[in-house]
Amino acid sequence: MITKIQGKLVELSDEAATLAIPPMEYEVLIADYARRHLQSQMNKEIQLHTIHYMDGNVTSGGRLTPRLVGFLSIPEREFFELVCSVDGVGVKKALRAMTQPVQDIAIMIEQQDAKGLSTLPGVGPATAERIIAKLRRKMPKFALMVRRETPAGVTQADGVIEDTYQALLALGHAESDARQLIESALASGGKFKDVESLLQSIYKRQFGG
Repeated sequence: MITKIQGKLVELSDEAATLAIPPMEYEVLIADYARRHLQSQMNKEIQLHTIHYMDGNVTSGGRLTPRLVGFLSIPEREFFELVCSVDGVGVKKALRAMTQPVQDIAIMIEQQDAKGLSTLPGVGPATAERIIAKLRRKMPKFALMVRRETPAGVTQADGVIEDTYQALLALGHAESDARQLIESALASGGKFKDVESLLQSIYKRQFGG
């Protein structure tokens, strides 16, 4: 299983990035949001977290072709695999649908915005409802992903953000309010090693302390 690939970005199309790793070149399928990010990285060394799958249908007389699908971070890869697990989606449909950052799609799922989801390519109303029904409770981690300018990774540990979100819900905050409080604290640029330090920053900002 190929889980990560690193090389020089030598070609970028609507659906794939080609990485040169001498003496080989590898084609990696990417989502549209990733393509937009990579446009400024041409002829530079990049790293993509990947899944490796076999494309094709041998039962109909075809052949199986190995494919790589690449993502800017591990959480984005995890999100993609969750979406692929929904009945009627699969790798190709999930890849085509990811025209927006993972955080934005996760927020739509969390907020049960079937209308917004159904505007994504290949996702109609019925598929949107299935995605929401299966994945809504798994979205806080992804809805709270820090927006990044580079694919280096998330600023804070995923567990700290998710645990803080759950703590705020337990304290009586609504889901949207909890997410906004966390995003405001993270936007300050601070580094939070545990839930306590992040909560202290949130309430300090909220009450002007």
